[in-house]
Amino acid sequence: MLDGIRIGVLVSSKGNKLQAIIEACETGRIKGRVVFVCSDNPDAHALARARRHGIPCLLVDYGAIRRMHQQKPEALQLPTDCDFDDIMTKQRLYSPEEMTRENLEFRMKTRVIAEAQMLREIAAYPFDLLVLAGFVRRLTPYFIERTNRGAAIPRIMNLHPTLSPAFPGIDGYGQTLRYGCKVAGCTVHFVDYGVDSGPIIDQEAFKIQPGDTVSTVKQKGLELERELYPKCIRLYAEKRLSLERSATGRLLVNILPGNA
Repeated sequence: MLDGIRIGVLVSSKGNKLQAIIEACETGRIKGRVVFVCSDNPDAHALARARRHGIPCLLVDYGAIRRMHQQKPEALQLPTDCDFDDIMTKQRLYSPEEMTRENLEFRMKTRVIAEAQMLREIAAYPFDLLVLAGFVRRLTPYFIERTNRGAAIPRIMNLHPTLSPAFPGIDGYGQTLRYGCKVAGCTVHFVDYGVDSGPIIDQEAFKIQPGDTVSTVKQKGLELERELYPKCIRLYAEKRLSLERSATGRLLVNILPGNA
């Protein structure tokens, strides 16, 4: 019988956050284990990290799927359970100003096709929590709704390298430094239909010192990430997270009291 929660992890590159999660499970900081690691990138070093720990590895090559449908648009076929108009209404990943309607629809359709493949792949490895550990692909409502279905609390968690809601998207530490902020940090949140906009679980911050560069800020942030992410996963495993809706309608995460 499994002792603790089953954790699935999505990765795209090095796997530093994945390594911290694996080590936290192996040392008992998190009561659970990683049951699979899935990547969109066949060259992700995170897959090698997972294999060293005997964790099953899966691959869904988003780039190859997009290129194939660019070459053969007639082969583009959405999954039968997909209501594409509903997805387009709900998604907050892209605004109409970012690209033409045609390009937006193609991007969303190929993403849903990739997500449907990922859902089939991970179905063989039941999980309680899905953790994004440097996963660069934005998840659509199609994937989020199927992953959260029947759950009392969201089942997809992400770490963003800024103090959300500031600087959503890529290069969070770099954006923070270039803006002239005096404080940087990282945020763990549940995933919703937007970009790094979901309910915040916890945050950690540090001061930006004179002479700091993007490299030094990132290094300081990575040190905090290695502590913060396992902590939030542990809170989830201990059932110490709950949701409530604020007066403005926003979902807020409460951390319930417990040991440690």
